[in-house]
Amino acid sequence: MMTAQIPGNEAERIQALRELLILDTPPEERFDRIVEFAAEEFGVPIALISLVDDHRQWFKARFGLAVCETGRDVSFCGHAIHVSEVMVVNDATQDPRFADNPMVLGPPHIRFYAGAPLEVRPGVRIGTLCLIDRRRRALDDTDLAILMSLRDLVVSELVADVEEPRA
Repeated sequence: MMTAQIPGNEAERIQALRELLILDTPPEERFDRIVEFAAEEFGVPIALISLVDDHRQWFKARFGLAVCETGRDVSFCGHAIHVSEVMVVNDATQDPRFADNPMVLGPPHIRFYAGAPLEVRPGVRIGTLCLIDRRRRALDDTDLAILMSLRDLVVSELVADVEEPRA
Protein backbone atom coordinates (compact mmCIF):
# COMPACT_ATOMS: atom_id res chain seq x y z
CA MET A 1 0.00 0.00 0.00
CA MET A 2 1.26 3.44 -0.88
CA THR A 3 0.37 6.19 1.56
CA ALA A 4 -0.44 9.42 -0.25
CA GLN A 5 2.19 12.10 -0.06
CA ILE A 6 1.40 15.31 1.80
CA PRO A 7 0.50 18.10 -0.67
CA GLY A 8 2.99 20.96 -0.96
CA ASN A 9 0.29 23.40 0.19
CA GLU A 10 -0.76 21.30 3.20
CA ALA A 11 -0.78 24.18 5.70
CA GLU A 12 -2.97 26.30 3.39
CA ARG A 13 -5.21 23.29 2.70
CA ILE A 14 -5.73 22.52 6.40
CA GLN A 15 -6.35 26.19 7.17
CA ALA A 16 -9.01 26.39 4.42
CA LEU A 17 -10.65 23.23 5.77
CA ARG A 18 -10.74 24.59 9.31
CA GLU A 19 -12.10 27.97 8.16
CA LEU A 20 -15.17 26.15 6.83
CA LEU A 21 -16.07 25.12 10.40
CA ILE A 22 -17.47 21.86 9.01
CA LEU A 23 -15.34 19.14 10.64
CA ASP A 24 -17.16 17.03 13.24
CA THR A 25 -20.49 18.75 12.63
CA PRO A 26 -23.79 16.83 12.62
CA PRO A 27 -25.25 15.44 9.41
CA GLU A 28 -27.01 17.96 7.17
CA GLU A 29 -29.79 17.12 4.76
CA ARG A 30 -28.30 19.27 1.98
CA PHE A 31 -25.16 17.09 1.89
CA ASP A 32 -26.94 13.81 2.64
CA ARG A 33 -29.22 14.34 -0.37
CA ILE A 34 -26.22 14.77 -2.66
CA VAL A 35 -24.56 11.50 -1.63
CA GLU A 36 -27.87 9.62 -1.78
CA PHE A 37 -28.49 10.96 -5.27
CA ALA A 38 -24.93 10.09 -6.35
CA ALA A 39 -25.27 6.52 -5.08
CA GLU A 40 -28.56 6.09 -6.91
CA GLU A 41 -27.42 7.83 -10.11
CA PHE A 42 -24.27 5.74 -10.41
CA GLY A 43 -25.66 2.52 -8.93
CA VAL A 44 -22.95 2.27 -6.29
CA PRO A 45 -23.40 0.98 -2.75
CA ILE A 46 -21.28 3.75 -1.19
CA ALA A 47 -21.05 7.51 -1.80
CA LEU A 48 -19.27 9.95 0.50
CA ILE A 49 -18.33 13.55 1.05
CA SER A 50 -14.89 13.00 2.52
CA LEU A 51 -12.82 15.76 4.11
CA VAL A 52 -9.12 15.08 4.58
CA ASP A 53 -7.56 16.71 7.62
CA ASP A 54 -4.04 16.23 8.96
CA HIS A 55 -4.52 12.65 10.23
CA ARG A 56 -7.87 11.30 9.02
CA GLN A 57 -10.58 11.46 6.43
CA TRP A 58 -13.88 12.42 7.98
CA PHE A 59 -17.19 11.91 6.21
CA LYS A 60 -19.50 14.92 6.24
CA ALA A 61 -22.09 12.83 4.44
CA ARG A 62 -22.16 9.13 3.83
CA PHE A 63 -24.40 6.65 2.10
CA GLY A 64 -23.80 2.91 2.53
CA LEU A 65 -20.96 3.12 5.06
CA ALA A 66 -21.41 2.95 8.83
CA VAL A 67 -18.11 4.50 9.95
CA CYS A 68 -17.76 8.29 10.06
CA GLU A 69 -13.98 8.45 9.52
CA THR A 70 -10.89 6.42 8.65
CA GLY A 71 -7.18 7.04 8.89
CA ARG A 72 -5.72 9.33 6.26
CA ASP A 73 -2.96 6.76 5.67
CA VAL A 74 -5.43 4.25 4.17
CA SER A 75 -7.63 6.76 2.38
CA PHE A 76 -8.09 6.82 -1.37
CA CYS A 77 -9.15 10.46 -1.00
CA GLY A 78 -5.68 11.37 0.30
CA HIS A 79 -4.44 10.50 -3.20
CA ALA A 80 -7.34 12.19 -5.00
CA ILE A 81 -6.68 15.62 -3.45
CA HIS A 82 -3.42 15.77 -5.43
CA VAL A 83 -5.23 16.19 -8.75
CA SER A 84 -7.80 18.67 -9.97
CA GLU A 85 -9.78 16.19 -12.06
CA VAL A 86 -11.67 13.09 -10.97
CA MET A 87 -9.38 10.27 -9.86
CA VAL A 88 -10.77 6.95 -11.06
CA VAL A 89 -9.54 3.54 -9.91
CA ASN A 90 -11.35 0.95 -12.01
CA ASP A 91 -9.96 -2.03 -10.07
CA ALA A 92 -8.19 -1.36 -6.79
CA THR A 93 -6.81 -4.91 -6.68
CA GLN A 94 -4.76 -4.09 -9.79
CA ASP A 95 -3.55 -0.66 -8.66
CA PRO A 96 -0.20 -0.76 -6.79
CA ARG A 97 -1.28 2.17 -4.60
CA PHE A 98 -4.23 0.23 -3.22
CA ALA A 99 -3.90 -3.52 -3.91
CA ASP A 100 -2.92 -4.33 -0.31
CA ASN A 101 -4.97 -1.56 1.32
CA PRO A 102 -6.98 -2.92 4.28
CA MET A 103 -10.17 -1.42 2.78
CA VAL A 104 -9.54 -3.43 -0.39
CA LEU A 105 -8.54 -6.66 1.36
CA GLY A 106 -11.32 -6.37 3.95
CA PRO A 107 -14.52 -4.41 4.53
CA PRO A 108 -15.80 -2.50 2.65
CA HIS A 109 -13.94 -4.50 -0.07
CA ILE A 110 -13.30 -1.56 -2.40
CA ARG A 111 -12.78 -2.44 -6.04
CA PHE A 112 -13.90 0.76 -7.77
CA TYR A 113 -13.27 4.29 -6.57
CA ALA A 114 -13.97 7.66 -8.20
CA GLY A 115 -13.09 10.78 -6.25
CA ALA A 116 -13.94 14.29 -7.44
CA PRO A 117 -11.73 16.75 -5.51
CA LEU A 118 -13.43 19.52 -3.56
CA GLU A 119 -11.42 22.59 -4.55
CA VAL A 120 -12.44 25.56 -2.39
CA ARG A 121 -9.79 27.91 -3.80
CA PRO A 122 -7.47 27.47 -6.80
CA GLY A 123 -5.20 24.53 -6.00
CA VAL A 124 -6.66 24.05 -2.50
CA ARG A 125 -8.46 20.70 -2.35
CA ILE A 126 -9.90 19.72 1.03
CA GLY A 127 -11.50 16.38 0.21
CA THR A 128 -13.67 14.61 -2.33
CA LEU A 129 -17.12 13.61 -3.38
CA CYS A 130 -16.45 9.95 -3.97
CA LEU A 131 -18.15 6.84 -5.30
CA ILE A 132 -17.17 3.35 -4.15
CA ASP A 133 -18.20 -0.04 -5.45
CA ARG A 134 -17.38 -3.61 -4.50
CA ARG A 135 -17.04 -4.54 -8.15
CA ARG A 136 -14.82 -3.30 -10.96
CA ARG A 137 -16.28 -0.64 -13.18
CA ALA A 138 -15.51 2.39 -15.31
CA LEU A 139 -16.97 5.84 -15.92
CA ASP A 140 -17.62 7.36 -19.33
CA ASP A 141 -17.45 11.06 -20.20
CA THR A 142 -21.11 11.61 -19.31
CA ASP A 143 -20.61 9.95 -15.91
CA LEU A 144 -17.57 12.13 -15.24
CA ALA A 145 -19.51 15.28 -16.18
CA ILE A 146 -22.35 14.35 -13.81
CA LEU A 147 -19.92 13.59 -10.98
CA MET A 148 -18.12 16.90 -11.53
CA SER A 149 -21.44 18.77 -11.47
CA LEU A 150 -22.34 17.12 -8.17
CA ARG A 151 -18.88 17.98 -6.86
CA ASP A 152 -19.43 21.62 -7.84
CA LEU A 153 -22.71 21.58 -5.91
CA VAL A 154 -20.92 20.27 -2.80
CA VAL A 155 -18.25 22.98 -3.07
CA SER A 156 -20.85 25.72 -3.49
CA GLU A 157 -22.67 24.48 -0.38
CA LEU A 158 -19.42 24.32 1.61
CA VAL A 159 -18.25 27.82 0.74
CA ALA A 160 -21.73 29.38 0.98
CA ASP A 161 -21.58 29.19 4.78
CA VAL A 162 -18.26 31.00 4.87
CA GLU A 163 -19.28 33.66 2.35
CA GLU A 164 -22.78 34.17 3.79
CA PRO A 165 -23.60 32.32 7.04
CA ARG A 166 -26.96 30.54 7.08
CA ALA A 167 -29.60 31.74 9.51
